[in-house]
Amino acid sequence: MFAYAQAEGIELRLDATEIQVHRPPAGRGGRRAFVSGKKKQNTMKATVIADDQGRTLWTDGLRPGRMHDATAAINEGIAVCFQHVHDVEVLLDDGYLGLGRDHRGQAITPPRKPRPGALHGRVEQWERDRHGHSSDRITVEHALADHNAGSN
Repeated sequence: MFAYAQAEGIELRLDATEIQVHRPPAGRGGRRAFVSGKKKQNTMKATVIADDQGRTLWTDGLRPGRMHDATAAINEGIAVCFQHVHDVEVLLDDGYLGLGRDHRGQAITPPRKPRPGALHGRVEQWERDRHGHSSDRITVEHALADHNAGSN
């Protein structure tokens, strides 16, 4: 995926989606692993990579909803891809701040909020930068919506 994006000059967008599932039967080992801290429901998660047109390019297998997005990306080998393919940018949300820190210039996370009392111009610049990042990432949200619509 990363080599393809590098060859074609595509900027990737990565995010995870949660799909509600029936609660696993009582007595089953690992039952708590399905409870999502975010949705407070029993869920399964999948990571999706899309292009700038919102086309799904890659989806990993389903995993229990309790696993954090960044942990899943690392377990799926995405962090290793950053090390081997250097000329690819991937837009991420706040759930991937660790990847953004570890792979600066490649894993692009939203700008951090200015501290309280920051100059007004700095706050306005942050709002513009954050809106721009969100606007660029919206295509992966559309790809996720397509996946979630298919699961209902």
